Amino acid sequence: MSLRVCVLASGSRGNSTWIATGRTCLLVDAGLSRKETYARLAAVGERIEACDGFVISHEHVDHVCGIKGLARELGRPIHLNRGTQGAIEWGKKITAFEIFTSGQSFTIGDIEVTPFSIPHDAADPVGFTFAAEGLKVAVVTDLGYIPEHVKQHLRGCHMLVFESNHDIEMLRVGPYPWFVKQRVMSRHGHLSNNATAEFLTSDYDGCAQVLVLAHLSEVNNHPEIVRLTALEALARRSNSCATELHLASQDAPTQVFQW
Repeated sequence: MSLRVCVLASGSRGNSTWIATGRTCLLVDAGLSRKETYARLAAVGERIEACDGFVISHEHVDHVCGIKGLARELGRPIHLNRGTQGAIEWGKKITAFEIFTSGQSFTIGDIEVTPFSIPHDAADPVGFTFAAEGLKVAVVTDLGYIPEHVKQHLRGCHMLVFESNHDIEMLRVGPYPWFVKQRVMSRHGHLSNNATAEFLTSDYDGCAQVLVLAHLSEVNNHPEIVRLTALEALARRSNSCATELHLASQDAPTQVFQW
């Protein structure tokens, strides 16, 4: 088997994840500049030229700011849904779109991609699972709460990249304007550490060998709060859990997780 996953960046200044098998390489979101995407892939021994396609979750700038430059340069197809496509001004030079429908799986090379709707303040935002070589990986950030159908999609994952965006008290007393705080805390905003911890204790199936907590706020969170909250939640589970916990960073890629 050969499956490699690396979170190149995660946070409000840019999000991108690399998923690769021996045959197929995908860039999930392109929230870094072209130059930074090249640099971070090179730092973990991967090459953007190997990319077979881009998979886009939603249109917010921290997920798509680099997509136009990469798409023009590489000529690879951009996989996204109709709502996200319509929410971005593409220009005339980018025409290689592959439109998917939320809830319907499709394949890119030997990777099966399943997009599913998530609650966030975007046109038609989605999370993803990726299945290849008998393994399943989920990348799910930017959601205000966790609906039942999302919990179902996350079952049976070998690796889970999941949001733990903010500490509620840090957000409440922090510098954001009140309307921004309301947006972050809403059911179409972002998950708090406590919401993620509740999921890990009650609804997470414990199958993942690797759990990467992502999209940490640099203003309203702290990595050690995230780590301790998640570890305490995992420890409260009734069944023993061998999940390896990691935190994604805004400024550097994670290690390459490989099976």
